[in-house]
Amino acid sequence: MNTKYPVELYDTYLFDSPMPLTNSFTAPATKHLLFAMRAGSSSNNLNMAADLQKTKVLIENQQIGIYFGAVILAIAFALLTPATTALAAGINWALAFMLFVTFLQVPIIDLGQSFTQFRFLTALLITNFIVLPLFVILLIQLLPADPVLQFGVLLVLLAPCIDYVITFSYIGRADARLLLAATPALLVAQMLLLPLYLGIFLGEATSRLIHPEPFIHALIWLIVTPLLLAGLVQRWATHFEAGKQVSMALGILPVPATALVLFIVFAAVVPQLGLAIEVVITVIPFYVAFAAIAPLIGWQIGRLFQLNTAAGRAIAFSAGTRNSLVVLPLAFAVPGGFPALPALIVTQTLVELLCELIYVRLIPKLSSRP
Repeated sequence: MNTKYPVELYDTYLFDSPMPLTNSFTAPATKHLLFAMRAGSSSNNLNMAADLQKTKVLIENQQIGIYFGAVILAIAFALLTPATTALAAGINWALAFMLFVTFLQVPIIDLGQSFTQFRFLTALLITNFIVLPLFVILLIQLLPADPVLQFGVLLVLLAPCIDYVITFSYIGRADARLLLAATPALLVAQMLLLPLYLGIFLGEATSRLIHPEPFIHALIWLIVTPLLLAGLVQRWATHFEAGKQVSMALGILPVPATALVLFIVFAAVVPQLGLAIEVVITVIPFYVAFAAIAPLIGWQIGRLFQLNTAAGRAIAFSAGTRNSLVVLPLAFAVPGGFPALPALIVTQTLVELLCELIYVRLIPKLSSRP
């Protein structure tokens, strides 16, 4: 990519075009960086910035197709290739990288400003960590009294998504920027509260299933480390030209990184679905029921907090979208959880991705206006 762009194109495309600067992953960090590059960079660097931004927008405009393509390829790969379960060893690394490039889109130095959106953040936390857990505990009363099965359903349904929910909420005309800024808070809260909720809801049955080490490991390697690295790269980008270029290049990667995680997860777990077909069939109706009702709960809480329409839709998307990709490594760490737990979690992902296609058509019809 070495096309020469006139300076007018930079002003129009990089700074005035609504699509790049409001897209789900083209967050304030990228906007600030683009302005810095325009103010202090050479024409070659500006050309590179324009090329990278065009590539970024192209990828983001095709992200739903990319995600479903990754899932379909992974399923085909798993069916045609033996021993793909060995890919499970790479899930944590892929997740850490995905979260790093996602956090990189949030200006870490301004992260405290997300707490100034007090009503939105309060509604988001109440929805995901008070109201939905109560709804989930009602749902699991209808499940068979199998601790492993109930544990798997609780593990995935109690954890709000922090990755592709941003994609779908943007497409569904929600305020994806608010969700993106809240991702660190959501991730920290669920890692702290999941063990507590699982212990309360399942009682003594969880004593042999829950160990603190996987949660501590997730907190360190999937939250603290990616967040610190993102902050260091952003600081590097504000002081050095090389840092600006690296940050711009990494800004292309949230969608491919999420697709990579989907590919590894499905390729690793699909061979196990056949071994756990009975529990998979059992939980599908419960996942569908959750997907149908949870967004309505989120929307009503948004209305209760008098959020604007876009923010209310963001709460609805967050309520309906769970963090299956991040909790999967926790499932692998449960003694005696194979093959049921990974199969339960990946089944929820499949149901959810299909439901997201419905969300992006129906949730935009929601409006706060009477």
